Amino acid sequence: MNRNPLDGFSVDRAAIRYIGSDLQRPECILAEPDGTLWSADARGGVMRLDRDGTQTFIGQRADARFGSAQTGTAADLESKFTQGTLPNGLAFARNGDILISNFGTDRLELMTRDGATRTLVDRIDGAPIGKVNFVLRDSKDRIWITVSTRVNPWTAAAASRVRDGYIALVDDRGIRVVADGFCFTNEIRLDAREEWLYIVETTGPHITRMRVGDDGTLSRREIFGPSDLGGYPDGIAFDSFGNLWCTLVMIDQLIALTPDGDRRLLLDDASPQSLARFRRAMADGAVTTELMMATRGTIAPWMASVTFGGPDLRTVYIGSLMGTRIPYFTAPVAGLPMVHWR
Repeated sequence: MNRNPLDGFSVDRAAIRYIGSDLQRPECILAEPDGTLWSADARGGVMRLDRDGTQTFIGQRADARFGSAQTGTAADLESKFTQGTLPNGLAFARNGDILISNFGTDRLELMTRDGATRTLVDRIDGAPIGKVNFVLRDSKDRIWITVSTRVNPWTAAAASRVRDGYIALVDDRGIRVVADGFCFTNEIRLDAREEWLYIVETTGPHITRMRVGDDGTLSRREIFGPSDLGGYPDGIAFDSFGNLWCTLVMIDQLIALTPDGDRRLLLDDASPQSLARFRRAMADGAVTTELMMATRGTIAPWMASVTFGGPDLRTVYIGSLMGTRIPYFTAPVAGLPMVHWR
């Protein structure tokens, strides 16, 4: 195999730049070839960030075309999209609309670029779908959804390592569960050939992968890389060499797993004084809010996602749960183009 472009690489903190201001929970970021970024926003919508730094908030609003079908009145429908919304994972639909996994409303939603929103999925097998976390579209126009848990409140599942997370697939057959029994399912990515689906099990804390069948079935489940990543994995993205970049939320580290599964530390923004205590608490199942807050860094507090963009796909953007701007830097390797980029 050729030399890994990450050999000897670490992020130069002095070279980190920022885009955006006064953002709220920029958890997930989508990048387009023209340089436009779209960031999830806790105010109930997305923030559009143009290449020149101009930012425009686009709030979710009820799509009146679906009012009578869903609730009977436009006022009821509007209420559904203004209360409790918390956009989390984002993906582009084939036509450029934005798929939103809404962590607040427990729905998969579809939003036009001017904010008109409708529900795509809120139930599966006759029951509420659960805590929808992430959404991914593949080259066959299938939609993959992760559900972290059905436990309410979801924080109880995160604290106790409940294994009720699952993955659902939406295709021309409808929606169905294709794999379950995960420890707080989070982001997912397909490899370059879409042969393997890589799955973040946040409280695992590790990455799992499964073989993708032609019909969307998943099989051959196995842990990829270390069984304990040393922190809670959250967001992942492939580069063009096959390295899987991964954020470790709360301890604010950016790592990569090589094609062989070896762990590389790329950026460490954790508080060194509290990191050891945090990891001991992880092992004991006794992580507290105080420890989470004490361990976080300052670059992208509670790193949550990693996105490749820029004209050559070598610009890396880091999403976060507690940041108000988006840090970015140049990578030594291009990212793997997502389906909307091709």
